[in-house]
Amino acid sequence: MSDCLFCKIGSGQIPAKVVLQDDEVLAFDDVNPQAPVHVLVIPKRHVSALNDAGAGDQALLGRLLEAAILVARKKGIAEAGYRVVANTGRDGGQTVFHLHLHVLGGRHMNWPPG
Repeated sequence: MSDCLFCKIGSGQIPAKVVLQDDEVLAFDDVNPQAPVHVLVIPKRHVSALNDAGAGDQALLGRLLEAAILVARKKGIAEAGYRVVANTGRDGGQTVFHLHLHVLGGRHMNWPPG
């Protein structure tokens, strides 16, 4: 989508502090971090939300989770622990309607989250 913030970041039109990327996914530091480590992992192809992923997106969804693990390792939080969140829909807290995972760590995560 031409007006999607994350599509523009994924295509390089808007700069971001890239943590990792390949042909399918991009991970970058969140500009409004909620933890010492807060990285967003997005598909480069536009998918509005988790609910919009179809049967043909199984590999992409797996790749997003794999990227989240790689981010945790790269940022040094894999051993201590981290949280992966996919906010879906307005009531779920989604504010940018491009599927993305939040990888949060570097501090103790409380439960319940919200």
